Amino acid sequence: MAEETIEKNCTVRNKMGVHARPAALIVQTANRFPCDVSLVKDGQPVNAKSIMGVLMLAAPMGTTVTVRAEGEQAQECADAIAELFEKGFNEAIG
Repeated sequence: MAEETIEKNCTVRNKMGVHARPAALIVQTANRFPCDVSLVKDGQPVNAKSIMGVLMLAAPMGTTVTVRAEGEQAQECADAIAELFEKGFNEAIG
């Protein structure tokens, strides 16, 4: 059975964008799941389980990022990361 790839488009809603604290939340969440997961901005994917990769996104408020997960628990992983974006990482939303 082929593994399904789940993609969710998310918008960075918090005023400070994806800085160290939100990046850490993304990485912690991604690492709870066994699937491969990346964040894609402007066609460039980064490993969502790598703090350096997530910080390299340089994603300010208003940026659209695609969460792409593949493998076991991909849907759950993509949903959990998308929820972080939706809640603005529990920071001030612009």
